[in-house]
Amino acid sequence: MTELTFESLGLAAPILQALKNAGFNSPTPIQAGALPAGLAGRDVLGTAQTGTGKTAAFALPILQQMAANPLRPRRFAARALILSPTRELAVQIEQEFRKFGTGLALNAVLVVGGVGRSGQVNRMSRGADIVVGTPGRICDLMSTRNLLIDQCQFFVLDEADRMLDLGFMPDIRKVVAALPNRRQSALFSATMPKEILSLAEGLLRDPVRVSIEPVASTPVLVEQHVHFVDGSAKKHLLSSLLRDPTLTRAIVFTRTKRGADRVALGLNAEKISATAMHGNLGQNARQRALEDFRAGNVRVLVATDLAARGIDVLGVSHVINYELPNEPESYVHRIGRTARNGAKGIAVALCDATELTYLNSIEKLTGVKMNVASGVRPAHAAAAKKPQRHPDMIVRKPRRPQYAQRRAA
Repeated sequence: MTELTFESLGLAAPILQALKNAGFNSPTPIQAGALPAGLAGRDVLGTAQTGTGKTAAFALPILQQMAANPLRPRRFAARALILSPTRELAVQIEQEFRKFGTGLALNAVLVVGGVGRSGQVNRMSRGADIVVGTPGRICDLMSTRNLLIDQCQFFVLDEADRMLDLGFMPDIRKVVAALPNRRQSALFSATMPKEILSLAEGLLRDPVRVSIEPVASTPVLVEQHVHFVDGSAKKHLLSSLLRDPTLTRAIVFTRTKRGADRVALGLNAEKISATAMHGNLGQNARQRALEDFRAGNVRVLVATDLAARGIDVLGVSHVINYELPNEPESYVHRIGRTARNGAKGIAVALCDATELTYLNSIEKLTGVKMNVASGVRPAHAAAAKKPQRHPDMIVRKPRRPQYAQRRAA
């Protein structure tokens, strides 16, 4: 059987050169499965873990078809629309399109919340070949006709399961209703719950299904450890772990925004360089925190789940779950920030008595029993105290959910 290569796919010369310059030597499994279908004009339903090359799997077919059929978009109109659940992931996708599209003279526009809309409106006034954005701001610009998608040829919904978690389905339905019937679509997700399959049935037409890795599996190159510790002792244990020089670059996850700020402040007080990244920060501040972490100006990034899928930084040696997520799927996405591009990584969980049910749910979902690094694993989950609601967690649905969704974007 002939090995699939980027050259054998018939990609345009500028795209092949851009791939070579970016160090892409051969397609990853998700790319090998999705690219032939996408290049043939088929809809694609893709399932793969983060860090497996999903962006190129949908970006390259779009770029190839635009290179073969150059058109000038009309004012405020988009030829391709890519929806992302978080600003960071949208920024990452837009950068990938620019990287792979070098030499094609295509216009990509980023449309996200957290920054002023006037600059985005100005860029859209010239029309855009590719628009990458978050649902809230996309719907915002659509409502004022500063973004027109009625002639959009390509539509991609990325990280669909996270869209569901964040409550973006009403906005997604508005977007899909405004799209033309004749279009090529793709839906990619790290997990595939029933709700996403139902969404895919209404969005995709006779899709090619590409599934890489078992659903909700954790990266095989990640060692997983758990420390059983009292909640009050977590900050001391975290500082002790981070003083180990083998933790060259670490991401620490908390459940809440205030928790992220508190942990980052505490680490800096211990002379451990850290910065926080969460949804209460403006987009410029979030991007600055990510760039400082990527550049090595800070050794520790403290983040919430909102940012879990938008952090694509090479060389992350450790992911530390300071607080276990109450949704086991979020754990999969958190630890996917390490062991990227074939590298090895270590995931550490700090688990107190109130989080034992979360730990059991994670191990049941992933099928992996974590190694006990310290403390004693309780014999039964029933021995755990009932998980207590964190004072920072918002559990009531807002009366006007669309505003909460747009703020999140």
